[in-house]
Amino acid sequence: MAIISSKKHPPEPGKKPKSKREKAKSSPPNENLLQPQAAKDEEGKPEESIRPQRFADYIGQKDLKDVLAIAIEAAKSRGEVLDHLLLYGPPGLGKTTMAMILAAEMEVNYKITSAPALERPRDIMGLLVNIKPGDILFIDEIHRLSRMTEEILYPAMEDFRLDITVGKGASARTRSIPLSKFTLVGATTRVGALTSPLRDRFGLIQRLRFYEVDELSQIVLRSSKLLKTPVSDDGAAEIARRARGTPRIANRLLKRVRDYAEVKKSGEITEEVAGEALQLFQVDPCGLDWTDRRMLSVIIEQFNGGPVGLETVAAATGEDTQTIEEVYEPYLMQIGYLHRTPRGRVATPAAYKHLGFKPPNEQLSLL
Repeated sequence: MAIISSKKHPPEPGKKPKSKREKAKSSPPNENLLQPQAAKDEEGKPEESIRPQRFADYIGQKDLKDVLAIAIEAAKSRGEVLDHLLLYGPPGLGKTTMAMILAAEMEVNYKITSAPALERPRDIMGLLVNIKPGDILFIDEIHRLSRMTEEILYPAMEDFRLDITVGKGASARTRSIPLSKFTLVGATTRVGALTSPLRDRFGLIQRLRFYEVDELSQIVLRSSKLLKTPVSDDGAAEIARRARGTPRIANRLLKRVRDYAEVKKSGEITEEVAGEALQLFQVDPCGLDWTDRRMLSVIIEQFNGGPVGLETVAAATGEDTQTIEEVYEPYLMQIGYLHRTPRGRVATPAAYKHLGFKPPNEQLSLL
């Protein structure tokens, strides 16, 4: 296991430490701003305080908030723990934030971990034994749990007990350790990858949807106040339109526009300033980056709009097939710029118009 020290190391002898300007110049110029996953340099910073702490501050997901508010009120009135909850949906929509809010509303503590970190049975056993009554255990990417760890969770979720085997061979015997009643909150981007026994043990299964532009605008305005960055309503809407319906991307774009405004401009972030900054970062008004546009233009220019196979698109663009399928294609399909057909990928007329190409004439079907 790698150990990362937080202690600052002294500079090498005879070598001057880099200034902030030199560090900025040496950093990669093309930062991938439209990834819904959290980047490593975004974790553990004071700016994580932009996460809402209560339902009153959580913007969007109205139906989900109504369901959970009723469940919380009912559990409090009966003096019971909240039912186990499974949250699923695309990354960056607020599953971890929702778990933290649940703990705050139930007035209990929470523990956050991820399925890949629970490789050995003793990892999950240590968490379960030390958990306190009513606490919330949040497991991210729960579909990646190992089979053995999953088997340990079954009695813990249903009967709040931990079954362990003592001894080996003929002398082996099973002991049951009682656990404090707790709430397991699982988060996954692939609910279909969960096994049925695990999925059926959740009392609540809720999906998080993508956010509308007006909801993202409110999120940007709220984050700008916490970051002490003045943003106009038009500037917030301009950032929201390019955020792919994802709050994490909206907050990331806000920080990059803030950097641009502080260096190149002065005053609040207006629609014009936001547009100039995001154009510099190659994020167009529909939320497409350079790779998205490159993929569509290759399909249109080199293959007459398709159909074209995934392997061919990957070879022509220099991207691997998994990245295209899991990162770029989903959003292009959601906004109606790309179709998947049995014969391959096809660019839609909307994609032609967005990139400035003339849409092909519609041909009559031969059938």
